[in-house]
Amino acid sequence: MTVAHDYLLVMRGAERTFAAIAELYPKAPIFTLLYDERGTGGRFAGRSITTSPLQRLRVGQASFRRLLVLYPWAVGRLELPASDVVLSSSSAFAHGVRAPQGAIHICYCHAPFRYAWYEEARALAEAPAPLRPLLRVQLARMRKWDLAASGRVDSYVANSQLTRERIKRYYGRDATIIHPPVETHRFAPGTPGDSLLVVSEIVRHKRLHVALEAARRARVPIRVVGSGPDHAALSSAYPEAEFLGRAGDEDLAELYASARALIMPSMEEFGITAVEAQAAGRPVIAAGAGGALETVIDGQTGLLAELDDVDSFVRAIERIDQLDFDPAKAVENAERFSVETFRRRLSEEVDRVRRAQSSRS
Repeated sequence: MTVAHDYLLVMRGAERTFAAIAELYPKAPIFTLLYDERGTGGRFAGRSITTSPLQRLRVGQASFRRLLVLYPWAVGRLELPASDVVLSSSSAFAHGVRAPQGAIHICYCHAPFRYAWYEEARALAEAPAPLRPLLRVQLARMRKWDLAASGRVDSYVANSQLTRERIKRYYGRDATIIHPPVETHRFAPGTPGDSLLVVSEIVRHKRLHVALEAARRARVPIRVVGSGPDHAALSSAYPEAEFLGRAGDEDLAELYASARALIMPSMEEFGITAVEAQAAGRPVIAAGAGGALETVIDGQTGLLAELDDVDSFVRAIERIDQLDFDPAKAVENAERFSVETFRRRLSEEVDRVRRAQSSRS
């Protein structure tokens, strides 16, 4: 067994999922484009980790996006050892690793590469105007590369129904759904406070402005955990909001438990934060799209609002305290997505693909 992931620079949802994969196969060597032991909290310390030639540039989380056009080339330079199975964890490039002769390649897909397929317009809008024509050409090349890479994967596993639909639309492939692991044991109910909570990267596609504007109109306090390129603009536009930066695991658990509710305004492929909040016994206000449809029980463990509709989020905020909410039911719902459940289902799927491939051979 060999395991691979796009880049290991911080511990967000995709990296926590990969950590569960790596722990399921503790002897498997790890391949990744970029690695930061400190940024990942030593979670992969002691493992055999091979990185791409780009590692020499010492690129970190704050600037890794600048190298996007180089990653298809870099992933092709990763030389994987002989093994029976390659298990990649990919939201962009890791599914492009070249499996050794005779190996089965199974990809756990968090999402097809968003900027190449369904968020090209956003990528172009975020680039300086003089560079947009060149970026458009590069994204077209990346789509071609990405489609070719998908054809070398033997079996896809999707993290949600939305991702499964996108794999079908862009790659023409079917996929089994296995929801990501959530470390539910890290959370416990506490005493709720008055503030809404957002836990997210502060980037445009996360639609944080919807949550911030809704909180402003509803006249309720809101706290934001996370960092990213849109931090300065949003903190300036919403000075009443409290921007806390990144939070460690213990602080984050306390923030969830003391929140009035978590608010998740974006359309997530899965949305681990919604499950974490429920594990901490708190309700979720989420856009009624994507992963929230699979993780939030509307009217019981939270409320679903219309995507990109600030007024709909305002109404949900105003109704959340009247919800017949039982923290115990929220915790029970979150347990459907535990690490143990993920590992069991993924192990079963790997064994199933092995058997199917063996019977075909």
